[in-house]
Amino acid sequence: MARKFSTALRNYAREKIERLGQADIVIGVPSFLCDDSIVHVIKTIRKGLDTHFPDAKALIMVSDGGSTDDTRDVAREYDEKSFNIQKVVTIYRGLPGKGSALRAIFEVANFLKPKALAVFDSDLISISPKWIKNLIDPVINGYDFVTPDYQRYKLDATITNSIAYNLTRSLYGCRIRQPIGGDFGVSLKLAKHYLDQGDVWETDIARFGIDIWMTTIAIVGGFNICQAKLGVKIHGQKDPSADLGPMYRQVVGTIFQLMETHEAYWKGVKGSKDIPTIGDYPDEEPDAFEIDQDNLIDYFQVGFWNFGGVWQQIIEEQDMMIIKDLAHEKSKEKFYLPIDTWIRIVYRYANAFHSTPRQRMKLLDTMIPLYYSRVASLVNELKGMNSEQAEVLFQKQAQAFEDRKDYIINIWK
Repeated sequence: MARKFSTALRNYAREKIERLGQADIVIGVPSFLCDDSIVHVIKTIRKGLDTHFPDAKALIMVSDGGSTDDTRDVAREYDEKSFNIQKVVTIYRGLPGKGSALRAIFEVANFLKPKALAVFDSDLISISPKWIKNLIDPVINGYDFVTPDYQRYKLDATITNSIAYNLTRSLYGCRIRQPIGGDFGVSLKLAKHYLDQGDVWETDIARFGIDIWMTTIAIVGGFNICQAKLGVKIHGQKDPSADLGPMYRQVVGTIFQLMETHEAYWKGVKGSKDIPTIGDYPDEEPDAFEIDQDNLIDYFQVGFWNFGGVWQQIIEEQDMMIIKDLAHEKSKEKFYLPIDTWIRIVYRYANAFHSTPRQRMKLLDTMIPLYYSRVASLVNELKGMNSEQAEVLFQKQAQAFEDRKDYIINIWK
């Protein structure tokens, strides 16, 4: 049984924070195995603080997951050369994952009582000093939660575009474009609220599920939310045909778990609303990259032979017929999974997850090949589209999830 920790902070980090006493701005950097990028991120944060908040007393906190490379060493050795910017580099306590890293950062904010808190991923290549301003300024001006609004290549962020954005919009009525974006601005009030959420830090939310959890808790808690335009996000693209299994399991598992916790809330939401968006995109375009569509289709078709019996128990008969046809499709150019079928699959899996508490993670494993089939279909649907045309398609699909919300309400057991 995993050991429970009453705090994610180690004693030496707590002592340094206590000596610091107070800060106007806290910026957290959850890190793991990123010795080639961490200094760039810290340098950029320092430049952003110096440029846009020159009079602010600030803390940069690197909250590390026990990296076995030189991440902590290079982070410590980098000298900020600033009289009003301090740095703490520490290994957090708790389950390994971004959630535990953020818990330590929230605890530091709760002690130092800053006017604003922001967090940035440690592997960012495209972070600029303007990002610091764009996430901090709205918090200082009264927003509790600032989500990033990136410009992304049409085949990037497939979990966001296939599930996370669609369900955040249809269930909770908020058009937050990047609910699992990774870089956020947070008020002290909201950071305290996160810390008060009980045993959540002993669950998968302490791993990859933290971003969607933060977004959902901010919505359900009635906090003041906006989006900040940050431009292109580059952090080493992940080909969706590579193994995204653990991330998918924890993100989608968290979404489905939150549906249970906040059932009364989402059942009462009708339609959706735009969220205020602050700033303008820089004049830049994300780089295109290739996706191994053959690998996606192979994974799905092998999944059909392994999990077809499970799918038959969950998926509607009309949709199972489409799945069977795709399992025998020889031409990748003809591989197409209709959005209506995908919506019913997602909603029925959410209900199956709700109905089978003992086998949940195994159940999610059987959904991954179906997700890969959706991504393989998107490769064909988006062919020849530029980023604006792709965004029109994503918004249309999100609207379709919203229009069919009665389906999940009617089947929810």
